[in-house]
Amino acid sequence: MATGKQKLLDRIHRLPGGTFWAFCVKQAWAAIFGGLLLGAIILTKYVDLPLLSRYDWLFLWAIFIQGVLLLTRLEKPHEVVTIFVFHLVGLGMELFKTSSLIGSWTYPDDAVFMVGNVPLFSGFMYAAVGSYIARSWRVMELEFVHYPKRLYTVLLALAIYVNFFSHHFAPDIRLILFAVTAWLYWKSWVRYRVNGTRHRMPLLVGFGLISVVIWFAENVGTWTHTWLYPNQLTSWHLVGIDKIGSWLLLMIISFILIDLLHYFRLRHTKKRVVTW
Repeated sequence: MATGKQKLLDRIHRLPGGTFWAFCVKQAWAAIFGGLLLGAIILTKYVDLPLLSRYDWLFLWAIFIQGVLLLTRLEKPHEVVTIFVFHLVGLGMELFKTSSLIGSWTYPDDAVFMVGNVPLFSGFMYAAVGSYIARSWRVMELEFVHYPKRLYTVLLALAIYVNFFSHHFAPDIRLILFAVTAWLYWKSWVRYRVNGTRHRMPLLVGFGLISVVIWFAENVGTWTHTWLYPNQLTSWHLVGIDKIGSWLLLMIISFILIDLLHYFRLRHTKKRVVTW
């Protein structure tokens, strides 16, 4: 028997361009955590909430979302573990980037739930990327063809993460990292399901599209003065498109980490649902 969600997708699929719109709906469903968090960021720019600061309410809202998604089984326990890991990874980078020594960006407001210069809700912004990728794996029934050896991808992820820190003191190797990424993944395809039909796209194209969406979300974050870059402290303007490259590299770390967690979970349960 078809579920309510499947019936909705069937109706959308019958519309002109229905496959595209059904794909968009599934993508939005996969991005539910990030979408709700982004909505709260916009809301708190215009609505002053009592008792706590804006950042504290965003932190509590992120925890509330996670609790509801878990209790309603819209998110699986292993996906929550993924989000927690990403919160720690993102928080580590935030503490470094916002330090007085580096000052890559700032959070202009105060908060109770704060470590150093970093409000704790910020880790959930990185976790939102991880949540989207983890949920897409299940919602879109992802499979990968000609995926590179995991050892190489893990080394790439480590190099990218180290470069986020080291480029402040040593040569920036991001162009090399872009080249290595292209070399590793240029043969890789991602296969996904929309209403029972399998589609595919080059994995590098998928990486690029996700990075552009994150860049748009980042512009919402700076437009609402949730965080600001040094050149935005006096007047807001669009975040440079060069940041898309930074988000591409960060998103690749997210993807590789989720793939690794997914792989070990499948090994543990003795199941194989993806092809390598």
